[in-house]
Amino acid sequence: MARRVVPTPFPTDPQLTTPDALGAAIRAARTASGLTLEEAALAVSIAKQTLGDLEAGKPSVGLGIALRVAKALGVSLFIAPAGEAGAIVQRIREARE
Repeated sequence: MARRVVPTPFPTDPQLTTPDALGAAIRAARTASGLTLEEAALAVSIAKQTLGDLEAGKPSVGLGIALRVAKALGVSLFIAPAGEAGAIVQRIREARE
């Protein structure tokens, strides 16, 4: 019997400041896609434990793996000078409305 995946909400704050925030975004994207932890890990060729650690916000997951998982699950990450962050966050929030 297939496991039911319950979607979790995408974080409301678009600014990524912690491993927990990235993990929440990854989990939201995975669950919105209807993928179990095992299915998503298999799709990106990483261990289920590694994906679980990433979703839990554990900082021990390597940056390269985190970026690969984000891309595969459709989570976009942006970089910008700190002085521009406020304006960018505001534009993202307006676009979501």
